[in-house]
Amino acid sequence: MNTKNLKIVCCILFAAAAVFLAGCDTVLGVSSSAGGTSESASARSAWSISGSTFSHDPSIIYADGLYWMFYTADGIGVKYSSDGKTWYAGTAIFSSAPSWWATYVPSKTDFNVWAPDIVYYNGKYYLYYSVSTYGSNVSCIGLVSCTSILSGDWTDMGMVIRSTSSSAYNCIDPSFMYAGAPYLAFGSWYDGLYIVRLSSSTMKPNASPSQIADRDLSSNAIEGACIWAPGNGYYYLFASFDKCCLGTSSTYNIRYGRSTSVTGPYYDESGTSLLDGGGTILAQSSGNYIGPGGEDVFKTSSGSWAMCYHYYDKANSGTATLMIKDLKTSNGWPTF
Repeated sequence: MNTKNLKIVCCILFAAAAVFLAGCDTVLGVSSSAGGTSESASARSAWSISGSTFSHDPSIIYADGLYWMFYTADGIGVKYSSDGKTWYAGTAIFSSAPSWWATYVPSKTDFNVWAPDIVYYNGKYYLYYSVSTYGSNVSCIGLVSCTSILSGDWTDMGMVIRSTSSSAYNCIDPSFMYAGAPYLAFGSWYDGLYIVRLSSSTMKPNASPSQIADRDLSSNAIEGACIWAPGNGYYYLFASFDKCCLGTSSTYNIRYGRSTSVTGPYYDESGTSLLDGGGTILAQSSGNYIGPGGEDVFKTSSGSWAMCYHYYDKANSGTATLMIKDLKTSNGWPTF
């Protein structure tokens, strides 16, 4: 066992002992004091998060007996947890930038990688991620894969899809969904959110992208697509509206619509299409919880559903902080 894996196992044992001594916690322990809104139901759905809590655009998966979180950071940030509550810092995916990044985003001089999305499909783990610069749609989505996240045998699979200054869309914020075939949703500002079908063998597009959400505004502040299919006949498209990355001045909020087809059209609860600026609010600023967004839906160790996202903590200098809430549907619509 290498040193990194030994450290992880020691942390797991320590966390497990803490849970045992606490006595009253469960694997998915929730806390009414950890909620992101003033609504008691929403507060009860929130997980009690501790440890290494910084996160931006998180994506979580349960694998190899651990929760793994990937997030926006230099080289793609990684954290892990035995229970989804207490988090530890892991090792970034990339130690240096792959040379091909500069081919598609020549103006990128930093190492910050945005909005990764982790998925298990056909016996492998695939991690999609964004390479871009702020305010530009000269961007691309890249891909790495592995057979075990714990062993970290990542393989660079190169560029998946790109956008240029003449493209209608912006190729960032990838989100994988399987719906009879693999699909990838993506997009930020410009002409909004898109979806494209992928090849099951290459995990890259084998068709042309189609639009699934647009605010119809000159400043088209919509990004961070995430599609959820809980098995009730609907696909739910979540998106982050307005502005992130401004600390306590951020105006991010999470909205949604639903469709009976993964490619849409998606409608909000009032019947407005997400192609026409629709979107029902799921989470917005409240108290010290500012600008929730960058959302992802994942399955817990018990098989239930949860949503992770970041918010800017007003009580901690506007630090981007992890939030996890149990997710369900009520009368056919998502709720915490």
